[in-house]
Amino acid sequence: MPSPSSPAQRRTPAVPWLLCALAGLVACVHPPRDGASSSATRDDLRVVTFNIRYGTANDGLDRWELRSGKVVATLRAQDPDLVGLQEALPFQAAFLAAELPELEAYGPSRMGPGTDDEACTVLWRRARFEALERGTFWLSETPDAVASRGWDAALPRVCTWVRLRDRATDVVFVLANAHLDHRGAEARRRSAELVAERLAGERVLLVGDFNAGEASAPLSALHAAGFVDTFRALHPDEADVGTFTGFGEAPGAEKIDHVLVRGAADVLAAGIDRTRFGARWPSDHLPVTATVRWR
Repeated sequence: MPSPSSPAQRRTPAVPWLLCALAGLVACVHPPRDGASSSATRDDLRVVTFNIRYGTANDGLDRWELRSGKVVATLRAQDPDLVGLQEALPFQAAFLAAELPELEAYGPSRMGPGTDDEACTVLWRRARFEALERGTFWLSETPDAVASRGWDAALPRVCTWVRLRDRATDVVFVLANAHLDHRGAEARRRSAELVAERLAGERVLLVGDFNAGEASAPLSALHAAGFVDTFRALHPDEADVGTFTGFGEAPGAEKIDHVLVRGAADVLAAGIDRTRFGARWPSDHLPVTATVRWR
């Protein structure tokens, strides 16, 4: 798989001091590691997927400059080892990388290196993991063609991945992050099949916004390829699982954001982070989390 260079990035304006203080307070009081027990060991992997909403959207009181500190606080509270971000514009990814210096980031724009479009950025704890290889492929009939749009998709879509060696255990695995199309049902199904094919034979943590619920064709294709939904592994009967808020009062019914695992692994914890900051959400999607341990 190709390994495109990261796009040029720009910094977002500084977060107001009051918002920073609020972010620090929430980070202190939010329950860490989403219910993971105190017996967690250095072998455990804390994973978060989070669609952070593109930062140039005209979202009024939920615009990026008013919620960037909330996104940082949410990620800090989860204390992740591995993160997948969707809809990350270069200036957002640069801001988060600066605020979370313990994490290394990689994520070329879906329109190609050097462009200013969205990315599926992956981040990993730099002290723990050695990045052996990284790359991006496009979710289309020509996955190595930069900015290619597949099937009935409305937009170019990508899967960004990094192959990591865990220095604590010497286990090698792939962290992959995908954002499937919001309109094309055929594109979502075929994209899921492509992701499974391109990652065949690997231990994989696959995260992303799939714009598809749990009973959908894309999820069925991934389950058929051996991927396990970490949330359902521990919460098979949970009904309150909506992850898209749209900045509204309550999330919708479907879990469209997912943390999946393939390979011999134990799922130790899994959840949906519903933290609010007063009346405001940090994004229009809720973060989905999992703690896993490779066997």
